[in-house]
Amino acid sequence: MNNIQSILAVTDLSAHGLRTVVRAASIAAAHGALLKIMYAPAAFAGTANADAASGLGAVCLEVAERFGILVKKIDDTHGRLEDAAREARWCDLVVIGDEPDRSLSALFRGQPAERLLRAAQRPVLVTRLHAQPGGYARILVAIDLVEESRTLVDLACDFDDQADIELFHAFTPMHEGKLRYADVSAQAIDAYRHACARHARERMLWLSDASSARRNRVVSSIGRGDPARQAAVQQQYTGADLLVVGKRRRSALTDFLLGSVALRVLRWSTGDVLVVPHGVQARHSPTLAQRGTA
Repeated sequence: MNNIQSILAVTDLSAHGLRTVVRAASIAAAHGALLKIMYAPAAFAGTANADAASGLGAVCLEVAERFGILVKKIDDTHGRLEDAAREARWCDLVVIGDEPDRSLSALFRGQPAERLLRAAQRPVLVTRLHAQPGGYARILVAIDLVEESRTLVDLACDFDDQADIELFHAFTPMHEGKLRYADVSAQAIDAYRHACARHARERMLWLSDASSARRNRVVSSIGRGDPARQAAVQQQYTGADLLVVGKRRRSALTDFLLGSVALRVLRWSTGDVLVVPHGVQARHSPTLAQRGTA
């Protein structure tokens, strides 16, 4: 389980921000990873805290002692999103809280986690729950049955190899409305609906048969309706404490105009959410090791 070697935790040093650090530290301890801790004001808004440097240093020492991990303090305390994105590009995982940006501009450019995800193109874990001993108990993986979903399943299984894994796909028969408009019989529409479900089950079986998935307790389920809404509902129904979802590479304008399943999941979910950009590659290189020990 060596896919995560370097983690960046972004905190505003509030109680909620420190909860984010604890979650990141527990993941770092499970993976034997380097933990980098960086200060940023809530939602990357407002001025930097004059005492951030000393407060961050104390947090780093406490976390290193408590979890027995290697911790690096990021000295930049300006708290700008672009600085966090630049540091995140050298890490395998970014952990951030869900403090909302309530400004009008956030309606168009997105929430802080969304902007950081778009700028860094690294997996971003948005934390809402307290970290429990032993890590995550149940992980729900929302998949869309494309080739990239197999990488998503592998990542979820490696993320916590003790967790129960549920693969979930919600389908919406795209042509059902057209069939009704064309006055196609109810029996034909029902057959079409069953064919869509059968195809989904076959693809789910293919995904759950992956080598990584076999190491975990994996089940699969299928829903019908809006994928983002159904994934959020399924997370609440099953009590999954982590929901994993993939994200296509798009601009903020495209996401705003066309919508994004991943970003809607992020907004509707009540638990932790791990958003993984499609095509993401691990940052394992000599340069990373040098930066981590500098």
